[in-house]
Amino acid sequence: MTKTNANAVLVDSLNQLLADSFALYLKTKNFHWHVRGPQFRDLHLLFDEQAAEILALTDLIAERVRKNGAPTLTSIGAIAGLSKIKDQDASDLSAEDMVRELVADNTAYIAQLRATKEAAGNAGDNATDGIIDDWTDQAQQRVWFLSSVIA
Repeated sequence: MTKTNANAVLVDSLNQLLADSFALYLKTKNFHWHVRGPQFRDLHLLFDEQAAEILALTDLIAERVRKNGAPTLTSIGAIAGLSKIKDQDASDLSAEDMVRELVADNTAYIAQLRATKEAAGNAGDNATDGIIDDWTDQAQQRVWFLSSVIA
């Protein structure tokens, strides 16, 4: 694969990650707003903390795209068209169903992070390759915390 092709794959992977980040942020925030039940306070705070962490990543990811000389996502439509994180429009899920869904989505997000890291390595983008380790650690912590709630 040529450097140009490897860079294009990296940019596509980063934009995919960005779309998934926005979708995961919105779903996590949705659950923050709608959680109810005996664990309300703990989950309300956990979901809010995790949503803020995910939102903070969006700018970093978009800037990696721009530093690689490419345009990034420009609209909600672009996000919806790329994201692999499925929408959840229900506002009446049980707290446990919310947690299980976020565990699955964050696990899928980790897979996208790993794919992006591989693409960064192939493109010779050491900065993206390195920073993804921190993002992966954050996502693994989210899965750990969420999984511990339903263990």
